[in-house]
Amino acid sequence: MSNPESQIPYESWAARALRGVAIDALEFAAREGLPGEHHFYISFRTDHPGTQIPAHLKARYPNEMTIVLQHRFWDLMVDRTAERFSVGLSFSGVPSMLSVPFGALTAFQDPQANFGLRFEPDATEPVEPVEAEPEPPPPAPNETPQVVSLDAFRRKRD
Repeated sequence: MSNPESQIPYESWAARALRGVAIDALEFAAREGLPGEHHFYISFRTDHPGTQIPAHLKARYPNEMTIVLQHRFWDLMVDRTAERFSVGLSFSGVPSMLSVPFGALTAFQDPQANFGLRFEPDATEPVEPVEAEPEPPPPAPNETPQVVSLDAFRRKRD
């Protein structure tokens, strides 16, 4: 027996509440930094309205991207009024700023705490045209999605 269609948006409210946990964690990291071995894997839709990433990343990850916030990130800012967060990360040694609407989030994970959430992208956000930064042609995109890890760019200690 199936449930009748609800006229009360419970699923939307629950998704917003769960997304709020990830937003709280980002605010904590922006204010306090990440303690101990905590680090975040954050997945988001790159094609979501309002997502702002450099053109070479958009070409490489046309639909979804996962970033890692661990040791080397900067200017992490959470703007609840604008409903977005922004962060600076390096990709292949090139510093880049990303600005991601909360509605674009698809997953949040802190492996140290064995904690993770998955979200459906929010389809109710207004569509805003976003212009990509001009850049030289990107390399051919990978066929399979990849986690962008900063470990490969760290200096090895002897």
